[in-house]
Amino acid sequence: MGIGTSMKETTLHYYRDPLVEVLSADSDVNLRGILIVGSPDKNEDKYLSAERVGVSLECMRVDGAVFSCNGIGNNHVDYAHAIEETEKRGVPTAVLSQCPAKDFVVQNNHLDGVVCYYKSLDRMEQPGDETKVLAENTVTEMDARRALALLKLKMRRWEEAGKK
Repeated sequence: MGIGTSMKETTLHYYRDPLVEVLSADSDVNLRGILIVGSPDKNEDKYLSAERVGVSLECMRVDGAVFSCNGIGNNHVDYAHAIEETEKRGVPTAVLSQCPAKDFVVQNNHLDGVVCYYKSLDRMEQPGDETKVLAENTVTEMDARRALALLKLKMRRWEEAGKK
């Protein structure tokens, strides 16, 4: 199972990315930047890439981060580790994914399952099925708003718990 037609993010989607638009329009958020990270083939490179993401966000002194993954399966190895490396450094994360955290090929304590969701579960008989409509299962404005709300909630909880 790979990324099919409905999960492809088109060039137009990147130019008008709902996640960037929602984050940059929110007066409570200071959008510091966007990290784009590929998915290396070798496992040791996946771990190195994930660590670099965490270190980069720590050095930027961000209060929180929203992760979005355009892929499933093998991509979740470095994705899950990047989330772990980021949260280990005191940066809470909200996670957008095309499948629930419980279905990731790797697991860790930082995948709480609350912020991971399947994009089109209502349109599929089982996770992984394709709708075959171009870009139907990409991040929408509602998804972005949900991620921002979840990030704010997680940041508040971390602050109350003294993690931050």
